Amino acid sequence: MNTIDCIRTRRSIRKFEDRPVRKDLIEDLVETASYAPTWKNTQTTRYIAVTDPAIKEKIAEDCVLGFKGNTNIIKSAPVLIVTTIVHGRAGFERDGSYSTSKEDRWEVYDAGICAQTFCLAAHDAGLGTVIMGVFDEAKAAEVLDIPEGQIVSALIALGYPAQSPEAPKRKAVADLLSFR
Repeated sequence: MNTIDCIRTRRSIRKFEDRPVRKDLIEDLVETASYAPTWKNTQTTRYIAVTDPAIKEKIAEDCVLGFKGNTNIIKSAPVLIVTTIVHGRAGFERDGSYSTSKEDRWEVYDAGICAQTFCLAAHDAGLGTVIMGVFDEAKAAEVLDIPEGQIVSALIALGYPAQSPEAPKRKAVADLLSFR
């Protein structure tokens, strides 16, 4: 699949086949995502592949702030990828001062680039994903025993798609682009 087709045909998948995803395939996706650009090549995004049904159930029931859509997605996905950020590295100088007025927001920007790169690699491999943002970061970190110094960034459901949604309507380029 070429890059443009991959970008234009990737969809958020919310229903998955009851079929496991091989560990080596998940490793390949993370390796590909490691090529995403990051602040001064800090590579602060980390990935946790949750396949244990009991842990997925706990996250689905206790960490999504009552949002039933995410509960159902997590329970149906064979894998839940939890991305974390090594906090306090992206956007900083070696002495700990901020490099720009964006301060520590660079780390979230980098994590977003990494998440999208992971999702595009998954799509290219025939897998589906959806990035979920409605969840309690602290509770998810507690359930997963996230190491100190890392924060949970996103939850990404991963599996073989059981649906092929149409592309949502896109805004016109004239609404998105201006020249000065």
